[in-house]
Amino acid sequence: MGRADGLTDSELDALADFAASPLFTASESVALAYAETVARDSAVPDALFKNLRERFSDEAIIEMTAAITWEICAAKFNRALEIEAQGVCRLGP
Repeated sequence: MGRADGLTDSELDALADFAASPLFTASESVALAYAETVARDSAVPDALFKNLRERFSDEAIIEMTAAITWEICAAKFNRALEIEAQGVCRLGP
């Protein structure tokens, strides 16, 4: 993540179990854990947020949160209107 050329096919395949994958840096794994938590839960545990703040600036966290929540909003909008996926996101097995 954060690479100019995007994710590799191997990284995309490893996203479902990113925490156990050696393909992601510690910072990437924390960012992915944050995204997953924001998408699934109503609150971010203090330990995860502390870990996030150790690796990212406040500005980066705000930008990350905006991107995550925008994608959640767009997904809910599409589901409400029964807009079918465009095939741009690879789903896990």
